[in-house]
Amino acid sequence: MNRLAIILLVTLVTLGSCTSLFQKGQNQFQAGEYQLAINTFSRVLEEDPENKEANLYVAESYRLSNRVEKSKAYYEKLVENEESFESYYRLGLSLKSQGKYKEAEEAFVKAKNLTLDDNYQTWVNKEIENLNKISEIEDVFPFLQVENYKLLNTSGIDYSPIVSEGFLYFTSSRQASGLYPATGQPYTKLFRTKADGIKVDVQGIQALPEFRNEEGLNQGAIAISPDGNTIIYARGNSTSAKDLPDVHLFVSYFRGGGFTQPIWMPVNEDEFYYNTTPAYSPDGNELYFSSNRPGGTGGLDLYRATKLANGDFGNAVNLGPQINSHGNEMFPFVAPDGKIYFASDGHPGFGKLDIFVAERTDKGWEVKNLGSNVNTVADDFGITFTKYPTEGFLSSNREGGVGDDDIYYFEDKTPKPKVVNVFLNVTTKEKKDDGSEAVLPQTRVVLYDASNKNIGGDFSNQNGRLRFTLAPDQNFSIIASKSGYFSKSMTYSTVGKTPRPEELIQDVTNVTLDTTIVLDALILERAIVLENIYYDLDKADIRPDAALELDKLVQILKDNPTIRIELSSHTDARASDAYNDALSQRRAESAVAYIVSQGIDASRLVAKGYGKRQLIIKDAQTEEEHQVNRRTEFKVIEITN
Repeated sequence: MNRLAIILLVTLVTLGSCTSLFQKGQNQFQAGEYQLAINTFSRVLEEDPENKEANLYVAESYRLSNRVEKSKAYYEKLVENEESFESYYRLGLSLKSQGKYKEAEEAFVKAKNLTLDDNYQTWVNKEIENLNKISEIEDVFPFLQVENYKLLNTSGIDYSPIVSEGFLYFTSSRQASGLYPATGQPYTKLFRTKADGIKVDVQGIQALPEFRNEEGLNQGAIAISPDGNTIIYARGNSTSAKDLPDVHLFVSYFRGGGFTQPIWMPVNEDEFYYNTTPAYSPDGNELYFSSNRPGGTGGLDLYRATKLANGDFGNAVNLGPQINSHGNEMFPFVAPDGKIYFASDGHPGFGKLDIFVAERTDKGWEVKNLGSNVNTVADDFGITFTKYPTEGFLSSNREGGVGDDDIYYFEDKTPKPKVVNVFLNVTTKEKKDDGSEAVLPQTRVVLYDASNKNIGGDFSNQNGRLRFTLAPDQNFSIIASKSGYFSKSMTYSTVGKTPRPEELIQDVTNVTLDTTIVLDALILERAIVLENIYYDLDKADIRPDAALELDKLVQILKDNPTIRIELSSHTDARASDAYNDALSQRRAESAVAYIVSQGIDASRLVAKGYGKRQLIIKDAQTEEEHQVNRRTEFKVIEITN
C-alpha cells in the first residue's frame, strides 16, 4: 500500500471515530448524562481543539450540571469563532462564578450589544446591575463565623442539613451504589445522627432508619414536620425509564414503628414540573418549596402551599417578584420570626448561589444578602438554625472543602463587650460661719437617673464619704439632705469622663471620680446674702444677671419644700428714707414675682423692703462700701411639717 493510501485510510478511520464519538456525546447530552457527555466530547477536543460543536456541548454540560465555573475556557473558544448573545452571556456567568467581576461585566455588555430581544436585554441588564451592587453588600450578622464540619463530611456530597428532635438529618452520597451520570457523583441518600445544637455525633451516622433509601436515584433535600412524624423530600434523577422524568416532592409518614412507602405529592401538580427543596413553616401548616412550574419569574421560584383538610398540601402560591428573580431561588428556611432564608443566584451576590434573607416590611418583602462572612463565589445554600439566629448549619461547595458539597456549621462570635465601671466617690460637707468647710457625716444622699428615677441612696459615713456605681456617658442628679441643713441638689454627668470604646484594652476598666456636696445650716431668721443681685438705677426690674442668681434660690426652695422665706432688699444710705423704703420694697416684690414665675407657691414667700434701715457699714464712704449695703437677702421664717 502506497503512502497516500495509508494517509487516506488513517484520515477515514479518524473521521469515523470522531463521528462515532460525536454521536455518542450527543446522545448522552440529550439524555441529561452531562458528565458522560463531557468525557466523550473532551476526547473529540483532544483531536480537534477548535471544534465549535464539541466546545459548545462541553460548556453547556458544565452549565446544566451546575458547574458553570468550569465552562469558561469552552465559552471563550466559542466567542473566538463566532460572537453570539448566548455564548457571551454564559461566559459572563462563568466569570462571575469565579469572582472575576470586571471581566464578567465586559462579557455581559458584549452580550447586550448582540441582541434586540427584550427578555435577553432584561436578563443581562439585571446581571450588570447585580455586579455593580456587590460592593454595597453588608454582613447581616457581622460576627458569624462559618467552619467546615470536617469530621462530618466525606469526599463526596454532603448537604442540606436540618435538625429535629435532637437529630441532624442531611443528604449524602456516602454508602451509595452507582453514579449519577449528570455529574459523575454517586447518588445521594438520607442520613441522620444525634446532635446537640451544632455538636454532632459523627460516629453515630446512619442511613435514615425505618426508611428505605432507594437505589439508582437521588434522595435530595428533606423537610420534617414539627411533630417529627412526616418527612417530605425531593426524589428524582432515576435511571429507570419507568420512573418519573424529573425531580418531585414525595411524602412518607411514620406509622407502626416505621415510615410508609413514599407517596408522590399532589402539590407537584404535573409530572413534568421540577419541584424540590421543601421546608415546613414553624407551625407545620405551610410547605415552602422550589419549582419551575409555569407562571414563575425565572428558572426555579419559591412557592408556598397550605395544609388542606385531608392533610395534603395544595393551593401553591408563588412568593412573588420581590423574592423570586430571573435566576433560581431554592432551599427555603422559615424562621420563627417570619423571615424567609433562601438561596438564590438571581439577586445581587458573589458568584453562584448565595444565602439571602427576606423580611416583610410595609413595602412588601425586603431581601438582603447575608454577606461575605457567610457567602462566597461558590454555591452557598441550605441554611438551618439550631439557635436562631446565632447558630446553625449551611451547605457549600466553596474552596477548601472536604468533598464536593460540604456541611458547615456557624456560630456567633460577637466579642463580649468591654465593661467600664464608673465609681463616684461623694463627700458631704457643711459650710461654717467663717466660710471654711468641714466634713458632714450621716448625710442622706440619693441618686437619680436622667428620667428622675431613684437608682440608689445611702448615708455618708463618719468621714462624710459614700460611693455610687454609675453608667458611663449618662446624666444623673444627686440630692443631699440632713436635718438642720438646707437640702441641696446637683447634676452630675459621666459623659466624656470614660475612655472611648475603641480605646479600651482590658475586659473590665474601672474609672473612679470624685465630687463634693456642701450643705448650709438651716437656722431660722438668719439672713443669707444673695450675691450679684443688681438693679438698674432707680429701677426694680429683674436683670438677666440677677435672674441667674435668683434661680439658685428657686432651686433651694424646690430642694426644701417645707420652708417659708422672707426675701428682703436693702439700699445704701444715700437718698431719703421714704425713697429708699419704696425702692427696696419694689425690688423685693419684683424678686418674689420672678421666683413665683418659676413655679414656687407665692404663700411660701414674703417680700420686704428695708431701705437703709439695716446698714452693714454705717459710715460707708467708698462705692465698694455702699455696694455692701445695697444687697438682697433671704432668711427662713418658718419650717412646716
